[in-house]
Amino acid sequence: MQVGNTQLHVGPAGWSYDDWEGIVYPKPKPRGFRPPTFLSEYFNAIEVNSTFYRPPNPGYCERWVRDVAARPDFLYTAKLWQRFTHEREEHWMRKEVDLFRDGITPLAEADKLGALLVQFPWSFRYNRGSEQHLQEVVDEFGDLPLVVEVRHKGWIQDRALQFIESLGVGFCNIDQPAFRNNIPLTSYAFGPTGYLRLHGRNAEAWFDKEAGRDERYNYLYSDRELDEIQAALEEIADRVERMFVIANNHYRGQAVATGLQLIHRVTGEALEPPGQVGELYGLQR
Repeated sequence: MQVGNTQLHVGPAGWSYDDWEGIVYPKPKPRGFRPPTFLSEYFNAIEVNSTFYRPPNPGYCERWVRDVAARPDFLYTAKLWQRFTHEREEHWMRKEVDLFRDGITPLAEADKLGALLVQFPWSFRYNRGSEQHLQEVVDEFGDLPLVVEVRHKGWIQDRALQFIESLGVGFCNIDQPAFRNNIPLTSYAFGPTGYLRLHGRNAEAWFDKEAGRDERYNYLYSDRELDEIQAALEEIADRVERMFVIANNHYRGQAVATGLQLIHRVTGEALEPPGQVGELYGLQR
């Protein structure tokens, strides 16, 4: 897909959700069903979540490449292992770096790794120590197409943004619930790759320790909110060569609805939604 001179890649964050069965995916699934292959009929990107929880298995990465062989323009993005972003009490070991790099290599060598998302939690606030930590991550993985996601509002100041840009990495703009110290929807573009990640705006569940993952990302964007997101998307796309828009409001396939809505808004292309997505979320078939 093209937006002006920019390659636009849109898709969901992850594909392994039990609540998608019978809504996004057929139920029962046919023999040999592969979620990346199925989703590649509607999108030209998927963000891989499993690499956040554990180093990728190179065999799995090779299979993911084969899964989308019929879609040459398709790209994956993947999250960096949380060992480098969330487990910051002890410095990582060389074998942990090698384990992740060896695992992700099949995607990179096949030119299917569009971006490696370095996702930090809200607790990762801007200070000199955070600068040093981020610099060390870039030193380890800077040959890969890194995009940095931070969530605390302290990063939205000139000094912090200039530091991120100086590292030669992309910036992940996010849409998340509007709390005082949360980063609002932004439209920054550093380098050739733009990234926009949509978490939904479920403020009630966002910081609720009792809320599970599904409830936190249980959100369907309104038309007015999609107007805001479209404006940010187009502003970023004007300044980059390649743009990723990843919908993370995954519960019950709402990310699929959001992705298809944005594709239609930006390109005019109207795809028939899979499964029950159209009926549940008001998308015309």
